[in-house]
Amino acid sequence: MTSTISKIEPTTDPTELTALYVRAMNSGDLDTVLGLYADDAVSVWEPGNPISGAEHQEKVREYLELKPKMSATLRESHVTGDTALLVVDWVLDIPAGEDHEAEHHTGIGLDVVRKGPDGRWRYVIDNPFGDA
Repeated sequence: MTSTISKIEPTTDPTELTALYVRAMNSGDLDTVLGLYADDAVSVWEPGNPISGAEHQEKVREYLELKPKMSATLRESHVTGDTALLVVDWVLDIPAGEDHEAEHHTGIGLDVVRKGPDGRWRYVIDNPFGDA
C-alpha cells in the first residue's frame, strides 16, 4: 500500500504515540502502522487471544483492507524510565463493504510502550480491550 500522508516515524515523546497511531491507521499504510510496534510486540485484538510476529502483521494487513477510520484520546499516561502505560479512549468505524456490514467499535485501550535505543517509543503491548 502507498501512504497518503508523509512518513510517520515513532516519536521521542510517549504521549504523542496515540495520535501517531491514529494517523497511521487512517492512512491505510501497513508499513507505517507496523513501524510503530517493537519487533517483539504483542497485540490483543481479540480479548483473550494475544498475537505477535507474522500473525500480528497479517491481522493488521487484513484490518487495513477494511478501510477503518479511527479516533482516540489519551486519557492517562504513566512513564517510568524507558517504559510507559497509556490509557486510551478509542472509536473505530469500518464502512460497509461488499462482504460485510458497517461496524462501530469503542473501547478503553491499555498500551505499554517502550523507548528503544534510538530514543523513539513503540508499542510492546497493544490491548484495545483493556476494559474487558
